Amino acid sequence: MLKGNWTWTLLGLISLLIRYLTVQNPIKTEAIYSRTIFPGVRNLIDKTISQLPFATVYLFVASIFIFFGIFIYHFRKKQGWKNKLGHSIRSLFNYLGALVFFFLVLWGYNYQRIPIFQQIGMKPVPLNEEQLIREIELTRNILNQLRYNIEEDTVPIGQTMEYDDLEKLVRANMRENMFLLGLNFTGEPRTKQFYPAGFMRRMGILGIYFPFTGESYIDPSLHPLEKPFTIAHEMAHSYGVTDEGEANFIGWVICSNSDHPLLQYSGQLRLLRYQMNDLYRMSKELYTHFYKTLPRGIRNDLVSINETGQQYKPISLEISRKSNDIFLKAQGVKAGVNSYQQLPMLAFAWRNSLNE
Repeated sequence: MLKGNWTWTLLGLISLLIRYLTVQNPIKTEAIYSRTIFPGVRNLIDKTISQLPFATVYLFVASIFIFFGIFIYHFRKKQGWKNKLGHSIRSLFNYLGALVFFFLVLWGYNYQRIPIFQQIGMKPVPLNEEQLIREIELTRNILNQLRYNIEEDTVPIGQTMEYDDLEKLVRANMRENMFLLGLNFTGEPRTKQFYPAGFMRRMGILGIYFPFTGESYIDPSLHPLEKPFTIAHEMAHSYGVTDEGEANFIGWVICSNSDHPLLQYSGQLRLLRYQMNDLYRMSKELYTHFYKTLPRGIRNDLVSINETGQQYKPISLEISRKSNDIFLKAQGVKAGVNSYQQLPMLAFAWRNSLNE
């Protein structure tokens, strides 16, 4: 009943065994996979399927339907319920084995690499109230200076740049500014828009890196001021950065060190929003007082971003958050979804390191 080809099941099990070994040896994982094998994977994808002018995740979805069609075809040809059951079990385990194998080989082993902030010698710690207030006021002042380079009026900043030009701009800045972090990333990763607009946001996500195609995707419905930072965040994943907090940090460094005011403003604005979340949790009174000190233009931008997000409310934010949290923790990210919120203390540690 269970005779037949179990190749992908076996490869999936072998890849899981290797994953166990990578957990025990992050230094070797960094050297062998993250800095040797994965860059080859990155460049191969960038020079082939990523050249297509559309999100190649659609091809992945098509392959699922093709696989299911082939399964049904062979299922109907089997004689007897035992042969049909055996074929179904083997097909299921081979499919799952293939998913596990390609996920890990194409990207997933990066979860067991040496954390990026350790590689660059940073030791982030939670901010106390005094430190956070000092940091958030600094971010506010930087934003106030940057905004006049984009919009002199206080009206909310709207459409700024065509997406294709924006993606190229962010990618160019990734190449130019990676040296600031001392990281030897290689490749020309793509971050494409995934249609229909609003679909990803209703699933509770703004962007995602998809290892099976080697591309990252963002929702087209994102506010124009959110897109530059989100593209940089997803491109950081494309370079093998798995931790969400580290991807946020790299996205912020790339944007804030750009020569383009839009990228600078987008990066600092995202940092401000995370800092304001921290301040709200510390003290609602301090949060209210600080919000009143924001220049009108910045406040209008924050309101505009919030209004755009309200148009595409997640079907179930709690389910989305919980499933993402389980996935991240299963891959070794101890903080789970809370890793997103690490940007304020990573930015604080980075600013201090530059002053030493």
